[in-house]
Amino acid sequence: MVERKEYLQQLLSWKDEQVIKVVTGIRRCGKSTLLQQYQNLLRQQGVSDAQIIAINFEDLAYESLLDYAALYRFIKERLQPDRMTYIFLDEIQKVPSFEKAVDSLYVQPNTDLYITGSNAYLLSGDLATFLTGRYVEISMLPLSFREFVEVTGLSAEQAFVEYGKSGSLPYVAAMDRTDEKVDAYLEGIYNTVIVKDIEDRQSRKETDPKKRKVTDIVLLKTIARYLASVIGSPVSIKSVADYLISSGRKVSTNTVSDYMEALIESYVFYPAERFDIVGKQLLKSNRKMYMVDLGLRNHILPRKRYDLGFSIENMVYFELLRRGYRVAVGKNGTAEVDFVAQKQGILTYYQVTADMTAEETFEREMRPLRSIRDNYEKIVLTLDRFTLGNYDGIKVLNVLDWLLGQA
Repeated sequence: MVERKEYLQQLLSWKDEQVIKVVTGIRRCGKSTLLQQYQNLLRQQGVSDAQIIAINFEDLAYESLLDYAALYRFIKERLQPDRMTYIFLDEIQKVPSFEKAVDSLYVQPNTDLYITGSNAYLLSGDLATFLTGRYVEISMLPLSFREFVEVTGLSAEQAFVEYGKSGSLPYVAAMDRTDEKVDAYLEGIYNTVIVKDIEDRQSRKETDPKKRKVTDIVLLKTIARYLASVIGSPVSIKSVADYLISSGRKVSTNTVSDYMEALIESYVFYPAERFDIVGKQLLKSNRKMYMVDLGLRNHILPRKRYDLGFSIENMVYFELLRRGYRVAVGKNGTAEVDFVAQKQGILTYYQVTADMTAEETFEREMRPLRSIRDNYEKIVLTLDRFTLGNYDGIKVLNVLDWLLGQA
C-alpha cells in the first residue's frame, strides 16, 4: 500500500475532534487505503479492535446495511461504553438517506466518525443541511509527483515521463507497468466513474426536480473528451454546446451544464475560475477545466502529438491544490496569468511553460507578471534549466524541482 503521509497527518490532526471527517475524491485515488492505514495507526496508539467499526459499502458482505436504519442499529449495538468508538463508512453515498444515520451517530457520546465518497453531490444535498458546521472535508487527490517518485523509485526525469503518460493513480504507480496493462486498468476506472458513480449521483437526485438526469452516456463521454482536449484553454457551457452542435449533436446549454456538473461532481474535472487581479475578485465567465489524472486524459483522447505545456500546467494546478491553495486563472487587463494561488489572504502568481530558452517565449511568459503592480510573489515554472534565476523579482524555477519540493 502507498502510504499517503500528508492525508494521514490531516486525519490525525482531527482525531477525537467533534466533527465528521469527510474524505472525498475520484474513485481509486486511495480513500479506502487511507482509512485502512489510519486504522492501523490507531491500533499502534493503543486503540483496540473493538473500538473500530469499519464498513466498505462496495463489499457485498455489508449489503444488508444499505438501509440507513439497519446501518444505524448495527453500529449502535457495537458502540463501546465509556471509550471512544472510531466509525469508518467507506463509499457512504451508496446508502440512500445515509445522512440520517450519520447525523444520529454523530450525536452519540464517544464517537469519532469518518466517511468517504466518490461524488461531490455527497456534500451538496441533505448532508450539508443536516451537518452544517459539523463536518470537515478532506479532499483527496491521486499521487503527487513526489509520491510517484517515491513509489516507483525512478529518477525525477524518468518519473516525469511516466507520470505524464500513465498518470498518478496509486495502483498504476505500484504496478509492473506496460502500456497494455495501464490502458486496461484506466479503461475500467473510467467506465466505472462515468457509469457507476454517475448512477450513484442520479439516485440522490430523484427528489430534485431542478436537476436533469444524466442518461446519455455517449454524450457524457463526448463532453469529457472535448474538455480533456482543451485543458488549459478557457471554456464555457456555450463553447461546449457550440462544439457539439457543429459535430452534428442537437443539445441544449442546460443539458451541457448538467453533464459538465456531473463530471465535476465525480472529480474527473476540476474548474479554475478567472480572477481579476486588479479588482481582486472572481469573474463569472470562461473558466478553465483541468483533468484529475493525465493517464485518464491520455486514455480517452485520440493518439496525437503530445501537448507538453498543457500537461505541465495540469500538474502544477493539482500540486497547488495539494499544497492547500485556492487556485484561479489570473486576468490583468488583456494579459493572462496561468494561476493565482491564494492561501490565508496571500497571493502567489504562476506562469507555466515547457521551455523558456527562446527569447520570444521568455518575453511572452514574463510580460503578464511584469504588468502586475502589487508586491506578491511571482514565479515562472519551466522544464528547462538554462533560464533559472531571478529577473527583477520574478523567480524562474525548474518545475521538477518545484514538484519535488526542492525549489
